[in-house]
Amino acid sequence: MSEPTAPVPPEDPRARLQERILADHPRLGPDDGFQFACHPGISCFNRCCADVNIFLSPYDVLRLKKRLGMPSGEFLQKHVLMPVHKDMKTPVVLLRMNDDEHKTCPFLTDQGCGVYSDRPWPCRMYPLGLAAAKDTPDGWRGERFYFLLREEGCRGFEEGPRQWTVREWLEDQGIEDYDLWGEQFKELTLHEFFEKGGTLSPEKMHMMFTACYDLDSFRDFVFGSTLLSRFEVDEDFVEEMRYDDEALLRFAFLWLRFSLFGEPTVKAKAKVVEAFMNSLDKRELFDKGPGKAPEEETR
Repeated sequence: MSEPTAPVPPEDPRARLQERILADHPRLGPDDGFQFACHPGISCFNRCCADVNIFLSPYDVLRLKKRLGMPSGEFLQKHVLMPVHKDMKTPVVLLRMNDDEHKTCPFLTDQGCGVYSDRPWPCRMYPLGLAAAKDTPDGWRGERFYFLLREEGCRGFEEGPRQWTVREWLEDQGIEDYDLWGEQFKELTLHEFFEKGGTLSPEKMHMMFTACYDLDSFRDFVFGSTLLSRFEVDEDFVEEMRYDDEALLRFAFLWLRFSLFGEPTVKAKAKVVEAFMNSLDKRELFDKGPGKAPEEETR
Protein backbone atom coordinates (compact mmCIF):
# COMPACT_ATOMS: atom_id res chain seq x y z
CA MET A 1 0.00 0.00 0.00
CA SER A 2 1.50 3.35 -1.00
CA GLU A 3 1.02 6.34 1.23
CA PRO A 4 -1.79 8.73 0.24
CA THR A 5 -0.03 12.03 -0.13
CA ALA A 6 -0.89 15.54 0.93
CA PRO A 7 0.54 18.89 -0.25
CA VAL A 8 4.20 19.12 0.80
CA PRO A 9 7.12 21.48 0.25
CA PRO A 10 9.21 20.70 -2.84
CA GLU A 11 12.23 19.58 -0.82
CA ASP A 12 10.23 17.10 1.26
CA PRO A 13 10.99 13.39 0.57
CA ARG A 14 7.39 12.97 -0.65
CA ALA A 15 7.74 15.60 -3.38
CA ARG A 16 8.82 13.25 -6.18
CA LEU A 17 5.91 10.92 -5.45
CA GLN A 18 3.48 13.82 -5.54
CA GLU A 19 4.87 15.08 -8.84
CA ARG A 20 4.32 11.63 -10.37
CA ILE A 21 0.77 11.51 -9.00
CA LEU A 22 -0.05 14.94 -10.42
CA ALA A 23 1.06 13.75 -13.84
CA ASP A 24 -0.25 10.18 -13.92
CA HIS A 25 -3.44 9.85 -11.86
CA PRO A 26 -6.97 10.88 -12.90
CA ARG A 27 -8.35 13.54 -10.59
CA LEU A 28 -11.47 12.83 -8.53
CA GLY A 29 -13.86 15.30 -6.96
CA PRO A 30 -16.04 14.77 -3.86
CA ASP A 31 -18.95 13.31 -5.85
CA ASP A 32 -16.93 11.05 -8.15
CA GLY A 33 -17.39 7.32 -7.52
CA PHE A 34 -15.29 4.18 -7.16
CA GLN A 35 -15.70 0.55 -6.07
CA PHE A 36 -13.67 -0.82 -3.16
CA ALA A 37 -13.96 -3.06 -0.10
CA CYS A 38 -11.50 -4.59 2.37
CA HIS A 39 -12.40 -7.34 4.83
CA PRO A 40 -10.93 -10.52 6.40
CA GLY A 41 -12.42 -12.71 3.68
CA ILE A 42 -10.47 -11.08 0.86
CA SER A 43 -7.40 -12.98 -0.38
CA CYS A 44 -4.98 -10.08 0.08
CA PHE A 45 -6.18 -9.16 3.60
CA ASN A 46 -3.33 -7.73 5.74
CA ARG A 47 -0.75 -7.99 2.94
CA CYS A 48 -0.78 -4.25 2.27
CA CYS A 49 0.16 -3.44 5.89
CA ALA A 50 3.85 -4.12 5.39
CA ASP A 51 6.96 -2.46 3.93
CA VAL A 52 5.21 0.87 3.47
CA ASN A 53 6.07 4.47 4.28
CA ILE A 54 3.44 5.90 6.62
CA PHE A 55 4.11 9.59 7.29
CA LEU A 56 2.69 10.57 10.67
CA SER A 57 1.18 13.95 11.47
CA PRO A 58 1.21 15.39 15.01
CA TYR A 59 -2.43 14.35 15.38
CA ASP A 60 -1.59 10.80 14.26
CA VAL A 61 1.05 10.58 17.00
CA LEU A 62 -1.31 12.08 19.57
CA ARG A 63 -4.00 9.50 18.83
CA LEU A 64 -1.63 6.53 18.69
CA LYS A 65 0.31 7.28 21.85
CA LYS A 66 -2.96 7.82 23.72
CA ARG A 67 -4.40 4.57 22.33
CA LEU A 68 -1.30 2.65 23.44
CA GLY A 69 -1.16 4.37 26.85
CA MET A 70 2.41 5.52 26.21
CA PRO A 71 4.17 8.79 27.05
CA SER A 72 4.99 10.58 23.81
CA GLY A 73 8.73 10.12 24.27
CA GLU A 74 8.36 6.35 24.64
CA PHE A 75 6.11 6.16 21.58
CA LEU A 76 8.58 8.14 19.47
CA GLN A 77 11.50 6.02 20.64
CA LYS A 78 9.73 2.72 19.90
CA HIS A 79 7.56 3.41 16.87
CA VAL A 80 9.03 6.30 14.88
CA LEU A 81 11.75 6.90 12.32
CA MET A 82 12.96 10.42 11.52
CA PRO A 83 14.70 10.58 8.14
CA VAL A 84 17.20 13.37 7.63
CA HIS A 85 17.64 15.11 4.28
CA LYS A 86 19.97 18.04 3.68
CA ASP A 87 17.15 20.17 2.20
CA MET A 88 14.48 19.34 4.78
CA LYS A 89 12.80 22.46 6.14
CA THR A 90 10.60 20.81 8.82
CA PRO A 91 10.74 17.54 10.79
CA VAL A 92 9.47 14.40 9.03
CA VAL A 93 8.16 11.45 11.07
CA LEU A 94 7.47 7.93 9.76
CA LEU A 95 5.97 4.89 11.42
CA ARG A 96 8.66 2.29 12.12
CA MET A 97 7.90 -1.11 10.59
CA ASN A 98 8.78 -4.35 12.38
CA ASP A 99 12.23 -5.78 11.79
CA ASP A 100 10.90 -8.99 10.27
CA GLU A 101 10.95 -10.63 6.84
CA HIS A 102 8.00 -8.66 5.49
CA LYS A 103 8.55 -5.42 7.46
CA THR A 104 5.04 -5.60 8.83
CA CYS A 105 3.24 -2.79 10.63
CA PRO A 106 3.77 -3.07 14.41
CA PHE A 107 0.03 -2.79 15.00
CA LEU A 108 -1.00 -5.56 12.61
CA THR A 109 -2.86 -8.60 13.99
CA ASP A 110 -4.36 -11.67 12.34
CA GLN A 111 -7.75 -9.96 12.59
CA GLY A 112 -6.48 -6.75 10.98
CA CYS A 113 -5.40 -3.42 12.39
CA GLY A 114 -4.96 -3.51 16.17
CA VAL A 115 -5.43 0.25 16.50
CA TYR A 116 -8.15 0.59 13.89
CA SER A 117 -10.19 3.38 15.49
CA ASP A 118 -7.00 5.42 15.96
CA ARG A 119 -5.17 4.42 12.77
CA PRO A 120 -3.17 7.15 11.00
CA TRP A 121 -4.54 9.40 8.26
CA PRO A 122 -2.86 7.55 5.34
CA CYS A 123 -4.40 4.23 6.47
CA ARG A 124 -7.85 5.81 6.73
CA MET A 125 -7.60 7.34 3.29
CA TYR A 126 -6.59 4.22 1.35
CA PRO A 127 -7.37 3.61 -1.48
CA LEU A 128 -7.76 7.37 -1.88
CA GLY A 129 -4.89 9.81 -2.02
CA LEU A 130 -4.98 13.58 -1.72
CA ALA A 131 -2.73 15.95 -3.62
CA ALA A 132 -2.60 19.54 -4.78
CA ALA A 133 -1.28 21.28 -7.82
CA LYS A 134 1.51 23.80 -7.35
CA ASP A 135 0.64 27.22 -5.97
CA THR A 136 -0.26 29.88 -8.50
CA PRO A 137 2.01 32.91 -9.04
CA ASP A 138 -0.39 35.20 -7.14
CA GLY A 139 -0.03 33.09 -4.00
CA TRP A 140 -3.24 31.04 -4.13
CA ARG A 141 -2.94 27.42 -3.06
CA GLY A 142 -3.10 24.98 -5.94
CA GLU A 143 -6.18 22.92 -6.66
CA ARG A 144 -6.72 20.04 -4.22
CA PHE A 145 -7.92 16.77 -5.68
CA TYR A 146 -8.28 13.08 -4.86
CA PHE A 147 -7.04 10.07 -6.81
CA LEU A 148 -7.16 6.26 -6.57
CA LEU A 149 -4.14 4.23 -5.52
CA ARG A 150 -4.38 0.96 -7.44
CA GLU A 151 -1.73 -1.21 -5.83
CA GLU A 152 -0.56 -4.40 -7.51
CA GLY A 153 -2.08 -7.39 -5.75
CA CYS A 154 -4.90 -5.43 -4.10
CA ARG A 155 -8.17 -7.28 -4.69
CA GLY A 156 -10.29 -4.63 -2.99
CA PHE A 157 -11.23 -3.03 -6.29
CA GLU A 158 -12.82 -6.30 -7.40
CA GLU A 159 -15.13 -6.44 -4.38
CA GLY A 160 -18.68 -5.35 -5.10
CA PRO A 161 -21.34 -4.31 -5.42
CA ARG A 162 -20.79 -1.37 -3.03
CA GLN A 163 -20.00 1.88 -4.80
CA TRP A 164 -18.61 4.86 -2.89
CA THR A 165 -18.37 8.50 -3.71
CA VAL A 166 -15.24 10.23 -2.44
CA ARG A 167 -17.40 12.19 0.00
CA GLU A 168 -19.01 9.02 1.37
CA TRP A 169 -15.66 7.31 1.83
CA LEU A 170 -14.17 10.22 3.75
CA GLU A 171 -17.17 10.31 6.08
CA ASP A 172 -17.16 6.53 6.59
CA GLN A 173 -13.45 6.49 7.44
CA GLY A 174 -13.64 9.32 9.98
CA ILE A 175 -11.35 11.66 8.08
CA GLU A 176 -12.82 15.00 9.24
CA ASP A 177 -10.90 15.47 12.52
CA TYR A 178 -7.66 14.34 10.90
CA ASP A 179 -8.12 16.80 8.05
CA LEU A 180 -8.88 19.68 10.42
CA TRP A 181 -5.68 19.05 12.36
CA GLY A 182 -3.79 18.43 9.14
CA GLU A 183 -4.78 21.82 7.76
CA GLN A 184 -3.49 23.52 10.90
CA PHE A 185 -0.21 21.62 10.63
CA LYS A 186 0.17 22.61 6.98
CA GLU A 187 -0.11 26.26 8.03
CA LEU A 188 3.26 25.62 9.66
CA THR A 189 4.95 23.35 7.13
CA LEU A 190 3.83 25.38 4.08
CA HIS A 191 4.38 28.78 5.68
CA GLU A 192 5.55 31.58 3.40
CA PHE A 193 8.68 31.79 5.56
CA PHE A 194 9.89 28.60 3.87
CA GLU A 195 8.59 29.60 0.44
CA LYS A 196 10.76 32.72 0.67
CA GLY A 197 13.85 30.66 1.41
CA GLY A 198 13.77 30.74 5.20
CA THR A 199 15.40 27.93 7.16
CA LEU A 200 15.25 26.88 10.80
CA SER A 201 18.29 26.58 12.99
CA PRO A 202 18.89 23.12 14.51
CA GLU A 203 17.54 24.47 17.81
CA LYS A 204 14.31 25.71 16.24
CA MET A 205 13.95 22.52 14.20
CA HIS A 206 14.17 20.58 17.46
CA MET A 207 11.69 22.94 19.10
CA MET A 208 9.23 22.36 16.26
CA PHE A 209 9.63 18.60 16.55
CA THR A 210 9.10 18.65 20.32
CA ALA A 211 6.07 20.96 20.24
CA CYS A 212 4.39 18.99 17.45
CA TYR A 213 5.23 15.40 18.31
CA ASP A 214 6.63 15.06 21.84
CA LEU A 215 3.67 16.58 23.65
CA ASP A 216 4.61 15.32 27.10
CA SER A 217 7.98 17.06 26.87
CA PHE A 218 6.29 20.18 25.51
CA ARG A 219 3.89 20.13 28.48
CA ASP A 220 6.92 20.03 30.82
CA PHE A 221 8.29 23.06 28.98
CA VAL A 222 5.03 25.01 29.18
CA PHE A 223 4.41 24.38 32.87
CA GLY A 224 8.00 24.08 34.06
CA SER A 225 9.28 27.34 32.60
CA THR A 226 8.39 31.02 32.79
CA LEU A 227 6.44 30.94 29.53
CA LEU A 228 2.95 31.25 31.02
CA SER A 229 4.04 34.08 33.30
CA ARG A 230 5.25 36.09 30.31
CA PHE A 231 2.32 35.67 27.94
CA GLU A 232 -1.42 36.20 28.13
CA VAL A 233 -3.13 32.81 27.98
CA ASP A 234 -6.72 32.25 29.09
CA GLU A 235 -6.76 30.57 32.53
CA ASP A 236 -9.34 27.98 31.48
CA PHE A 237 -7.23 27.13 28.44
CA VAL A 238 -4.17 26.77 30.68
CA GLU A 239 -5.98 24.29 32.92
CA GLU A 240 -7.22 22.39 29.88
CA MET A 241 -3.67 22.07 28.57
CA ARG A 242 -2.56 20.37 31.78
CA TYR A 243 -4.58 17.25 30.99
CA ASP A 244 -5.86 17.49 27.40
CA ASP A 245 -3.39 16.71 24.61
CA GLU A 246 -5.56 18.29 21.91
CA ALA A 247 -5.67 21.59 23.81
CA LEU A 248 -1.90 21.40 24.25
CA LEU A 249 -1.40 20.73 20.53
CA ARG A 250 -3.57 23.75 19.67
CA PHE A 251 -1.34 25.88 21.87
CA ALA A 252 1.77 24.30 20.34
CA PHE A 253 0.70 25.40 16.86
CA LEU A 254 -0.01 28.94 18.11
CA TRP A 255 3.31 29.07 19.95
CA LEU A 256 5.26 27.89 16.92
CA ARG A 257 3.66 30.43 14.61
CA PHE A 258 4.74 33.12 17.10
CA SER A 259 8.19 31.82 17.91
CA LEU A 260 9.24 30.66 14.44
CA PHE A 261 7.54 33.19 12.18
CA GLY A 262 6.78 36.20 14.42
CA GLU A 263 3.00 35.98 14.00
CA PRO A 264 0.92 37.64 16.77
CA THR A 265 -0.72 34.35 17.80
CA VAL A 266 0.27 34.77 21.45
CA LYS A 267 0.54 38.09 23.29
CA ALA A 268 3.17 39.16 25.80
CA LYS A 269 1.89 40.55 29.08
CA ALA A 270 2.05 44.33 29.46
CA LYS A 271 4.67 44.22 32.21
CA VAL A 272 6.91 42.06 30.04
CA VAL A 273 6.57 44.46 27.11
CA GLU A 274 7.39 47.41 29.36
CA ALA A 275 10.45 45.66 30.76
CA PHE A 276 11.49 44.74 27.24
CA MET A 277 11.24 48.34 26.07
CA ASN A 278 13.33 49.53 29.01
CA SER A 279 15.97 46.85 28.65
CA LEU A 280 19.33 47.80 27.23
CA ASP A 281 19.90 44.21 26.22
CA LYS A 282 16.86 42.67 24.51
CA ARG A 283 18.45 39.22 24.72
CA GLU A 284 18.15 39.41 28.50
CA LEU A 285 14.41 38.78 28.37
CA PHE A 286 13.78 36.72 25.28
CA ASP A 287 16.75 34.40 24.76
CA LYS A 288 15.03 31.80 26.91
CA GLY A 289 11.84 31.97 24.87
CA PRO A 290 11.07 31.53 21.18
CA GLY A 291 14.59 30.85 19.94
CA LYS A 292 15.43 27.93 22.22
CA ALA A 293 14.56 24.27 22.02
CA PRO A 294 12.21 23.16 24.81
CA GLU A 295 14.77 21.26 26.87
CA GLU A 296 17.03 24.31 26.89
CA GLU A 297 14.48 26.44 28.72
CA THR A 298 15.73 27.46 32.16
CA ARG A 299 13.70 25.65 34.77
